[in-house]
Amino acid sequence: MMTRSMMKFFSPSSSSAIYTTLSSRLARINATRHTPPPPPKSSRAARSLTCTTASNPKSKSKSKAKHLLLLLLIVSLILLAAFLLIRATMSSSSSSSDAVAAAAAATFEKPRTVVKKLLAESQPEGDGATVRRSIGRYELRNLDPFLMLDEFSVSKPAGFPDHPHRGFETVTYMLEGAFTHQDFAGHKGTIGTGDVQWMTAGRGIVHSEMPAADGVQKGLQLWINLSSKDKMIEPRYQELMSKDISCAEKDGVEVKIIAGEAFGVRSPVYTRTPTMYMDFTMQPGSQLHQPIPEAWNAFVYIIDGEGVFGREKASPATAHHCLVLGPGDGLSVWNKSGEPLRFALVGGQPLNEPVVQHGPFVMNTRAEIQQAMEDYYYGRNGFEKARHWSSTA
Repeated sequence: MMTRSMMKFFSPSSSSAIYTTLSSRLARINATRHTPPPPPKSSRAARSLTCTTASNPKSKSKSKAKHLLLLLLIVSLILLAAFLLIRATMSSSSSSSDAVAAAAAATFEKPRTVVKKLLAESQPEGDGATVRRSIGRYELRNLDPFLMLDEFSVSKPAGFPDHPHRGFETVTYMLEGAFTHQDFAGHKGTIGTGDVQWMTAGRGIVHSEMPAADGVQKGLQLWINLSSKDKMIEPRYQELMSKDISCAEKDGVEVKIIAGEAFGVRSPVYTRTPTMYMDFTMQPGSQLHQPIPEAWNAFVYIIDGEGVFGREKASPATAHHCLVLGPGDGLSVWNKSGEPLRFALVGGQPLNEPVVQHGPFVMNTRAEIQQAMEDYYYGRNGFEKARHWSSTA
């Protein structure tokens, strides 16, 4: 409770000065708590500093966002440029490939393709010899003007002893080793690796072909038909040593030109039946576009390796296959393997005459075959020396 003296002490009349003083102090305290202090003299600079300090975190956030957006934009532009560059490169490469393919296709108006493919299987022949025959078997009796193609493999004492021929030519091309040839007219000679003997039997000849060295002797022998007007001409020979065979090279493709023309180089061999005969070696990645007279028949015999013939997307063919080519004015070949490809390309003008063959005699009628057999047996009409001759091999 409050006493009178206390009440008197707090009454307005007796304590107005104290009350006034206390009220003033309380007012100043309250004003100090709720009213911000007045700004300093340099109020504008202080306000500017305060505003800058307060807004700085937001400015930094906005600056980082701008930098991030700029970085994303730059990365996007780089990726877009890279994509466009890759696409342009692929398009250019594709266009280049298409251009090469188009150029290859445009090389010939009628490119030849493979219409028949035969694997030459081994069979016995002569005296202990082995041959791989492609043309001249029941699947391909002949390919006008070609009568037979053998890839032979012979070691002593096997070989091809004395035997007659009439009515065609034989072309022997040595791939490895050496062979000695001799006939009843006194001709004798040896051909080695890379050499060629082109023999025209004509009206008749008796000869032998035997190994001239130890080991395995390998080669190709092609029989070419003679027209009816040439079947009874006198026998003759053309022999070419390897060093004398015309050669050419272009863009990873080498060719030995036994007969005909390739890369602007022509062989000196005379062919009574118009013929081309070439030995091509193609390095990996190379391609060939060889013209062939459109009216001629032609084939390929693969010696080593594998290649794509006729169409670039065709299945590759491998060694010992004979590929008969369809009509057209040239052949395209691609070596897509990692090894060299070697093959013989042979073409000839068809004779379009009947072919009647009995062993080593090839004529136009059965009566002519009968006559050839009698002439050989009785030693006449070209076989006069046959009855008293034998080879020394």
